[in-house]
Amino acid sequence: MSSSQNTNNKASLLKWLPWVLLLLVLVAFIWLFTSMKSSSEATWEPPRTPPAEQQASEPVADTPAPISSYHNAVARASQSVVNIYTTQTMTEHPYMDDPVLRRFFEYHGGPSQEQGSTNLGSGVIVSEDGYIVTNAHVIEKADEITVAFNDGRKSRAKIIGTDPDSDLAVIKVDMTGLTPLGFREDPIRVGDLALAIGNPFGVGQTVTQGIISATGRTGLGVNKFEDFIQTDAAINPGNSGGALVDARGELVGINTVIFSRSGGSMGIGFAIPTSLVEQVMNALIKDGRVSRGWLGIEIQSQLRDPTQLETSTGVEVLNVIEGSPAAKSGLRVGDIILTIDGVEMTDANTLIQYVARKPPTTELNAQILRQGKNAQVKIMLEERPAQEPIDRPVVLQGESMDGMGGSIQGDEQAPMMSEAERDRMREELMKLFEQDSVAQ
Repeated sequence: MSSSQNTNNKASLLKWLPWVLLLLVLVAFIWLFTSMKSSSEATWEPPRTPPAEQQASEPVADTPAPISSYHNAVARASQSVVNIYTTQTMTEHPYMDDPVLRRFFEYHGGPSQEQGSTNLGSGVIVSEDGYIVTNAHVIEKADEITVAFNDGRKSRAKIIGTDPDSDLAVIKVDMTGLTPLGFREDPIRVGDLALAIGNPFGVGQTVTQGIISATGRTGLGVNKFEDFIQTDAAINPGNSGGALVDARGELVGINTVIFSRSGGSMGIGFAIPTSLVEQVMNALIKDGRVSRGWLGIEIQSQLRDPTQLETSTGVEVLNVIEGSPAAKSGLRVGDIILTIDGVEMTDANTLIQYVARKPPTTELNAQILRQGKNAQVKIMLEERPAQEPIDRPVVLQGESMDGMGGSIQGDEQAPMMSEAERDRMREELMKLFEQDSVAQ
């Protein structure tokens, strides 16, 4: 009986099996037809980067979370930035030596025998015992220097040393327990955030924000030794000598000069990097002056044709000063200096900066090109002789960036009269005085 039941089950299964297979075929056919139809109707989309590759290509942030405020950085740095006020006394007006003009000034209440003008700027505390770094042009010709601190205190300062070639100076106040501003150790990068802190136009300590626009700017004609950081953080007259800090409140440069057509900020400001500040500051504090290496040559960059694919680097020697280190080493006019100590000399400014940062008695290994052949020259540097100071503008004006310096508040002076104008004015005054005498 059991075998008969099994036989019936098998017969039933065989009876329904063709219908089941037919149903599966129909389902498969319908699914295939539907998927083909949906594929033909789908709209085209551009290729997408896989999520894994997209995540790998995203820039890695310096900080784990976005910064919504720079209060901590500003609070840390602002206590180390000071306002500097300088007073210059003029004991006698240049026209007071003329009796006629003296009588005119005395009668009409002209300039007194003693005049005072006040300039302003900023500075950065670099030591607990009162050393402050600022720009040389801020304290130039100052008879009295007053330093105003962020906490409201004030103190007189004395000059420790100035270096007009780099436009840096060190002054000192007789105070202790000050908070110095830490120097950034890592090199600053283009695109890094920058905060400028100073005293623009005498309104009080002010903070502006921007980014680092460029590094290694040279050829501005402001200083003899230029290696500027460019930033779009607003810098105005009065910011000179103030701090340029990063997002952590660490010092990256000393604000020095701006490019402007109006005298105000146009988003192009320049600061002296801390690498140069540290070198000059330590030399001024230790010796009161800066000793720099000197080659004794006149140079120019190799001419570059922008239409040519091949670029020529190197610096051509135009003149060799007699008795200079270059002359003693055998360097000749027409030589092209390619590298010094393995560092490529791409232009004249690169060579000047490199040599200036080396102390005297340093031996340099120069690779030169002489009459188409490579040669090696060893040069023993000597101390750079004193140079004539250059006129240093606080504001660069005009498209050529060679305009007159912008004025700092209270720093404007009336232009001097020419000799012809002075004689004409003297004759007119003599006639007036004679008419007054006849009338009396």
